[in-house]
Amino acid sequence: MKDLQLLVRPNIWSLEPYSSARDEYKGHEAHVFLDANESPYNKPYNRYPDPLQTELKKLVSQEKNVPEANIFVGNGSDEAIDLVYRVFCAPGLDNVVAIEPTYGMYAVCAAINDVDYRRVLLDEQFRFSADRLLEAANARTKAIFLCSPNNPTGNDLDRDEMLSLVRRFDGIVVVDEAYADFSDQRPMRVELETCPNLVVLNTLSKAWGSAGIRLGLAYASKEIVGLFNKVKYPYNVSTLAQEKAIEILRRSYDVHAWVGRTKKERARVMEAFRQLPICKTVYPTSANFFLARMTEAETIYRYLIDKGIVVRNRSRVALCGNCLRVTIGNTQENVELLSALRKYVPA
Repeated sequence: MKDLQLLVRPNIWSLEPYSSARDEYKGHEAHVFLDANESPYNKPYNRYPDPLQTELKKLVSQEKNVPEANIFVGNGSDEAIDLVYRVFCAPGLDNVVAIEPTYGMYAVCAAINDVDYRRVLLDEQFRFSADRLLEAANARTKAIFLCSPNNPTGNDLDRDEMLSLVRRFDGIVVVDEAYADFSDQRPMRVELETCPNLVVLNTLSKAWGSAGIRLGLAYASKEIVGLFNKVKYPYNVSTLAQEKAIEILRRSYDVHAWVGRTKKERARVMEAFRQLPICKTVYPTSANFFLARMTEAETIYRYLIDKGIVVRNRSRVALCGNCLRVTIGNTQENVELLSALRKYVPA
């Protein structure tokens, strides 16, 4: 890995971050707060939230076995994705490399930040090659994006290949593990100690059933977490979001049970899809969704919409022609989906 200062945008490295009122008295006990121009009424929501989410990070650290100093908490994983660009990539000069197909926000954030986005196509089994990603990189490549399990394909990326990439690339490697709670593969966050250029993303939106609170996580070196905290908005995660995140993290037993039920339903629904005459291929998955190649995806998608059932048509995505991405719901939702598809009559 290059020296971190060489990877970071010079203006970000020298940035004097905004100093929030809650930061300035850190280390002292206080009970009268007349520093932040807050209202004294409507407690407790009259006060700004903890800017560094201290209590929440303690619980994340316990659950994920990552030191608190290596945890960044954001307004969804999308905030952490955007921060990679804002911290490391000079607009109009630098570039990033990413697998294709994958989660669309990597490209959107690149466009917003005026950063060249280089796509490297997966093979027909949705596998990637560290060599091909490195071939697409040059001296101005600041980051490489991977997603495992990948979205929309659902498959785990080869772990040895990911480690090879991290160790050979001298910039930042981002591994998005939004769906890792549904996978049996060893998570990449355990490699942080020996891989200082690794950033691992996680979220409470999927297995933890909390998409509505917009709570994302990034695990990285203390130095990279410090840079993210330097650039983020001071109070980026609301008090309500922090409270709800703490509440769900204290229910980890329930969450693990949800994951188990989802994996059982996943196996059942995928097998049912394989029996459908209108389904050509069901691809392996380690996520809470799967990709299925259909006979006529657009027509089937519209048919399901008319029945009040929404799946995702991924036909316009590279390598995913005529493919529907299907999220695993509860038993009743899955039964309704399968019942509708069994009644579908091709034109």
